[in-house]
Amino acid sequence: MRRREFVRAAGACSAYVAATLAAGTTATRRAFATRPGSPVAASEPWGRLEEVAEGVWALISTPLADHPRAHLTVANGGIVAGRDAVALIEGLASAEGAGWLAAAARKLTGRSPDLIVLTHYHGDHSSGLDAYGAATADAPVLHASATTLDTLREGARRRDREPPTAAFTGGHLRLVGETGGNAAATTIDLGGPRLEIHSSAGHTDSDLFVVLEEPRIAWCGDLVWNEMFPNYMDATPSRLSASVRRLASEPADVWVPGHGDLADRAAIDRYVALIDDVEDAARRGVARGDPPDAAAAAYQPPEALGEWVMFSPRYYEVAFEAWYGELEA
Repeated sequence: MRRREFVRAAGACSAYVAATLAAGTTATRRAFATRPGSPVAASEPWGRLEEVAEGVWALISTPLADHPRAHLTVANGGIVAGRDAVALIEGLASAEGAGWLAAAARKLTGRSPDLIVLTHYHGDHSSGLDAYGAATADAPVLHASATTLDTLREGARRRDREPPTAAFTGGHLRLVGETGGNAAATTIDLGGPRLEIHSSAGHTDSDLFVVLEEPRIAWCGDLVWNEMFPNYMDATPSRLSASVRRLASEPADVWVPGHGDLADRAAIDRYVALIDDVEDAARRGVARGDPPDAAAAAYQPPEALGEWVMFSPRYYEVAFEAWYGELEA
């Protein structure tokens, strides 16, 4: 397998996720995603639910915590409750983690989840989907892009197993978005709060992000990371940059990144500056004729942007390989 195919296949495996958590200093890992920005409604070794508005909770996962069960969710997500429906955002890294989020939703809202939004196909966001429902009348409806579903199915076919989306068929599945980010937003009225599901691209070839209309809260998927260096493994860097700027233009009160603490305007601006700095360094490397591994080995984010935890020690090299691929094409 090519490296991209391997990571896509292995991304659904909790052992792979656990193996990537060794990077970073002990102090940095302990400090990652440990600063609640809102009241905490529930807290576990793998993450916490912060109430960011009435009936709205952001899941902030803490996979770098020093605990054997810290990797159950890995990605951030959320719960949004209205009079008529409850939405969950993301399928998370394991069935146990997703089951915990669904149970928390029932406890906090008094009803079972009615719909799920999946931002993209990476395993830390999708592996737990099968914990959310079966083909029963009251199972939740999964909202995802066609490209995300196709990629999950193809990855499962290569591994000779069922995809995590297998239980969602017929009336329990809604296709949203469009590859390339050209589709109009899908709006879902939960009975009071309204969710906008936006089509995008850049972290993968088909990303979604979710915006609560009022108050304005954006779930970014992995288009945005906060204080953790982003994964460019399946990225198209120029499209990622454009999508991040689109999210940065949102008049949001809070951004929920794919990984890391809740983000405010300053955190979003810092992230934009980081990905711009990576691009500038890659362009300089290409102009000098440096190979991508050498340019990556010499790279460090500017001190003014603070410290960025490395989820994998190869993420600089992965980022430079992605940029070199675009620039040299």
